[in-house]
This record gives sequence, structure tokens and C-alpha cells, in this order.
Amino acid sequence: MKKLSAYTDHAYSSLRIVAGFMFLFHGAQKILGLFMTHPMPELGSQIWIGGLIELVGGLLIMIGLFTRWAAFLASGTMAVAYIQFHWKFQLGSMILPLINQGEMAVLYCFVFLLIACNGAGKWGLEKAD
Repeated sequence: MKKLSAYTDHAYSSLRIVAGFMFLFHGAQKILGLFMTHPMPELGSQIWIGGLIELVGGLLIMIGLFTRWAAFLASGTMAVAYIQFHWKFQLGSMILPLINQGEMAVLYCFVFLLIACNGAGKWGLEKAD
């Protein structure tokens, strides 16, 4: 398994690109109305602002530009999404992401926290620091 460590930078950059693209797509649904199954959020609403963060932040994370700031904002957005829209401060089993359907918000939160700590990596537009 040590042979895989040679691909750490490639795997990390792949994670950043894919996570950014998927996050961007969530924003495109909310802001641009792509493949929506429910009405678009009202302009300027909290969900609309979250969608804008997903769209722009996802693009910046995907291309590796202003990566740390975009990922930090995206991580915080997903923490708020989990607490406010999934957990809702309910007691008992509702705190569990599997029960309250917040798995994606929690996973995005921690993936973006990792990206905020590590920066763009190998295939980003910004210089590696």
C-alpha cells in the first residue's frame, strides 16, 4: 500500500476538483434552475445566498483559485445547512445525519475544511503554498 502514497497529490487534487464540481452543480440548480424538481428559491433568500455560495465557491474550489477562502466559506455554509435545515436542534436520534438526511452537508463540511487547510494542490490555478 505504500506505493499508493506516490499518488497522494493526484488523489487530493482529484477530490478537490470533483467536490468543487458537485458543489457547483448544487448551486447551479438553485441559482440557474437546472434540473430543479421544486421551485427556485426567492432572490436574496437564505437558500438563494447558499446557492450562490455553492455556485461560485464550487467553481473556485474546482479550478483551484482562492481555494482556501472559497473552501472555508463552503465548509461554514454546509455547517449552517446541517444545523439549521437538517438537525434543527432536535433531540434524540434526529441529531444523527443518517436520520435527518444531513449526510451530504456533513461530508461537504469536512471535505471543504480539509481543502481550506491544504489549498489548491497540484492542479490548481493558484501557486502552491
